[in-house]
Amino acid sequence: MGLQRLCRLMSRFNSYKRTNIILQHLKMSNHTDAAAEVLLERKGCAGVITLNRPRFLNTLTLGMIRQIYAQLKKWEQDPKTFLIIIKGAGEKAFCAGGDIRALSEARNTNQKMLQDLFREEYILNNAIDSCQKPYIALIHGITMGGGVGVSVHGQFRVATEKSVFAMPETAIGLFPDVGGGYFLPRLQGKLGYFLALTGFRLKGRDVYTAGIATHFVDFEKLGMLEEDLLALKSPSKENIADVLETYHAKSKTDQDKPFILEEHMDKINSWFSTNTVEQIVDNLQQDGSSFALEQLKVIKKMSPTSLKITLRQLMEGSSKTLPEVLIMEYRLSQACMKGHDFHEGVRAALRSLLFFCPALVKPRPW
Repeated sequence: MGLQRLCRLMSRFNSYKRTNIILQHLKMSNHTDAAAEVLLERKGCAGVITLNRPRFLNTLTLGMIRQIYAQLKKWEQDPKTFLIIIKGAGEKAFCAGGDIRALSEARNTNQKMLQDLFREEYILNNAIDSCQKPYIALIHGITMGGGVGVSVHGQFRVATEKSVFAMPETAIGLFPDVGGGYFLPRLQGKLGYFLALTGFRLKGRDVYTAGIATHFVDFEKLGMLEEDLLALKSPSKENIADVLETYHAKSKTDQDKPFILEEHMDKINSWFSTNTVEQIVDNLQQDGSSFALEQLKVIKKMSPTSLKITLRQLMEGSSKTLPEVLIMEYRLSQACMKGHDFHEGVRAALRSLLFFCPALVKPRPW
């Protein structure tokens, strides 16, 4: 194999790895068993929600959103339900996001579905934030997009060493929605701006250190933690917090490992403290360090429209309430669905996946 050909293949492979992050956000098949997409069970003192599509990384559908919302409201009024736990089936993902491929395909066939899914998903996000019962999300594995929406607004979020957090929407012509405009600008410094614009992935304890998770527990202890929570008798919020804190304190995995972005935070705060994407790009170019140039390369691959929308979204959201942000994001979502970038972004991502892993996607006419 010639050197030039090898270099081309390596370049394609590196592009594939990034595209695959995005495609963890997409539905890989049309086949689902609607009755088993989500399990809603009363166990002990708790209502337990299990996102039950492990083959598809527990991606959310409109049907799942509707079932979860209805049951959440019932448990909230049930005097025998003292807490609510949400988790993902399997070991790979909590929830890799929403059914974005279906959204793109509905552009010309089902406009109402485009409206319903975003509206009802955001209503669910707000209901989780305002839930009167302690809400515990076990965010083990991949947690992206819509998966962040059904976890980060809850009172407690438990990460493990295998947690992977990302909001990669700018790569597919969208923006970090599900309340991203609320929680991202409230992370330390300009970290949320960096995560939103680059789609950077946080893993393991870094998900806790960044403030996405409230607790960190070793994966092998996660089952025991759930059992101890279910065994509580008429627990208060403080009782639940004590159990979580006990497990958190016992976890030593990567305890002394520095935050992956720690050495770069001062520069991140400087680069992203501006009101325009053009100035951010200029800041990265002027810095010239390997880390800055790496982020510049990433940003240049993103949808220019999405970058501008996202920056403005975060700036506006930093001073709004969550309900106000969700209203803003709903309007933005509908504008994006009518635009060009999102549908081209999804199509390009699926094409890339077909090139490397054709067995994962059933080919369709483009």
